Amino acid sequence: MNLLTSEQIEQIHEASLELLQTIGVKVDHPAVFKKLCDAGAEGDADGVTVRFAGDLVAECIEKAPRNIRLADRRGDCVEVGADGGTLFWGGNALCFSRGRERREMTAADLAQFTRLLDALEHVHGVVGTSIADYPPIVRDFVGLRILAENSRKHLRPVIFSPDGPLAILEMAEVLSGGAPLRERPLVSFGYSIVSPFHWTRAALELFLRTSGRGLPIMVNAEPMGGGTAPVTLAGLLAQANAEALSGIVILQVLEPGRPCVFNLGFAHMLDMRSALATSGRIQDALIAAAGAQIARRHGLPSASWISSDNSICDEQSTLEKSTTGLLHALAGVNIIWGIGQLETEMTLSPEQALVDNNLAGIFLRAQRGIEVTPETIALDVIRECGLSGDFLGHDHTRAHFRAEQVETGLTSPQRRDDWLAAGSPTLGQRAAQRVEDILAQPQEPCLSPDESARLREIEDRWVAKLA
Repeated sequence: MNLLTSEQIEQIHEASLELLQTIGVKVDHPAVFKKLCDAGAEGDADGVTVRFAGDLVAECIEKAPRNIRLADRRGDCVEVGADGGTLFWGGNALCFSRGRERREMTAADLAQFTRLLDALEHVHGVVGTSIADYPPIVRDFVGLRILAENSRKHLRPVIFSPDGPLAILEMAEVLSGGAPLRERPLVSFGYSIVSPFHWTRAALELFLRTSGRGLPIMVNAEPMGGGTAPVTLAGLLAQANAEALSGIVILQVLEPGRPCVFNLGFAHMLDMRSALATSGRIQDALIAAAGAQIARRHGLPSASWISSDNSICDEQSTLEKSTTGLLHALAGVNIIWGIGQLETEMTLSPEQALVDNNLAGIFLRAQRGIEVTPETIALDVIRECGLSGDFLGHDHTRAHFRAEQVETGLTSPQRRDDWLAAGSPTLGQRAAQRVEDILAQPQEPCLSPDESARLREIEDRWVAKLA
């Protein structure tokens, strides 16, 4: 599904190039500033501001691979990118919600949420987050240890300090079992530019310290329309495209050929009544869908984030995430964050994660569309059944019904009498019960005793050093 014509995309891109050539970006790192200038960027006398010519931008886009590979600890490795494919990930947040109650996220909450996501069939990656019972400077690598203890899916730590990536790389080497990380990318990274046009030292340290290993990294532009960017969607996209492209240039100068995800889908709009940043409105979804198109124009993988602006898992959150998420999927976004996300990305909810997992299954089925072949047209089957209409017992039905239909679990068809007999549960109540059922199951260890001990040793050493 395309929202923009190729001519409109080129208009936006040309505007972005003009911004990079005239305004440029702030780069709070002398070593990175010098490397960019040596590569052909124009550096100001302030030693901070750099400007990029269109030729340098195009050269760096060309160096980045069209697709990225993401591994998990089950032995699978998937490839998504400009050539297609969609994955769903969890999200990060400050708070954790069960029903109407909300509290600051703790390590125990992250462990529980990660364990739940590990059991959901349409979730492909788990994400680190803030944990209030640890100092901020160690939350990134402590979070990775918690993710690894509770899931075998792809691991995406969230960075809180310049040194955190070094501890994470040590842990990743333990989890890879000795395989080179570029061959088995169990862990990926990412960071956001501060809009407008400002790369902080923390971001640039991450880029530097993780370079040279071929590990995927996500470049996030997060402008807020009407706040830190134009309120018009086209203007916001022009700024976001420029900001993300500046990150691509930096990363390709530091490590030519490094797999990058081009992410305009974390952008928000500023609600003029409440002064809140939104994420569950249709305009937010339009930005993400257009961002995927722009990423394909560059030949790069894309990402986005689905959330609800509502505070609890209920009808509003389901409405917002079903309408916006479908737009993301049909637009072909490659990595969609936000399974379980509420309150404009402030909160994670296990109940919402169950609902979102079902929605993800629906989105993937809609994305797959309708297969038209002689086998699926089934002309011979129609002739054979003729006027009898008895397709139910036919081999063709048994061979194809699972692929054609989606079994969503929470929203499966049910007769009214059966629903009444079950106590007339709402969607939220069914989700809450399913959460309890999953968490009540015995937990199989995700780490060997040796892996667990080595991760703890790395964690203890870095905590002692940093905190």
